[in-house]
Amino acid sequence: MGHRQVTTSDQAPSPWLRRLYLPAYSVGEAARYAGTTTRTVAYWHYQGGALGPALPGKERRRPLSYFQLVEVAFVATFRELGVPLQRIRKARAYACQQLNFEYPFAEHRWQTEGKHMLLDLRELDSDEALGRLIVADAEGQLAWQPLVAERFAQFEYDQSLAVVWHVAGRDSPVTIDPRVAFGAPTVKGMPTWAIRGRWTAGESLEDIQEDFCLEPDYVKHALKFEGVELPEAA
Repeated sequence: MGHRQVTTSDQAPSPWLRRLYLPAYSVGEAARYAGTTTRTVAYWHYQGGALGPALPGKERRRPLSYFQLVEVAFVATFRELGVPLQRIRKARAYACQQLNFEYPFAEHRWQTEGKHMLLDLRELDSDEALGRLIVADAEGQLAWQPLVAERFAQFEYDQSLAVVWHVAGRDSPVTIDPRVAFGAPTVKGMPTWAIRGRWTAGESLEDIQEDFCLEPDYVKHALKFEGVELPEAA
């Protein structure tokens, strides 16, 4: 399936859109950001039973694109809810067709219309597993399961695409934006790996804050994201 070009009525495609398709993240990085394992992410892309991979299309030994990274995050959420992998594959394939987009979980319409798509697909295939992703209140209104809604809340959208990921949650300043620092996790545009490097080199929090012009909490959030355990007094 070809890429759908995202435009407005009066504008040509934005140059940064190309970055969303470029390979930039290792399987290990994708697994860490999504909260799963490297082996699991590889399985989603290359295996999956009789129907094939849940996330088809990734070339072996090549990094994931930002769009593929976003989809890994959503598959991790669906699996945490107990939805079987083949049901996820079925839902994704149906969404690709309905949205005319290769990476439907990264499309804003998945957030706004996906509940209805899943209901339609469940009626076609009598698949109760897909109903686990959605809930309905007493008045019959549809809503996403809280875990899915939390995942949606981590993303900001531009031209209908999820382009900023608050990868550590909205309470953290750490974000992944493919338009900034080549898509590395950052705080205020500064890669978290660079902050960790300064810390492991023996620099103090105060020196790091001053050199990078960052608030103390931003440095601490960056180090926490990088797996650094700070002293309690820090």
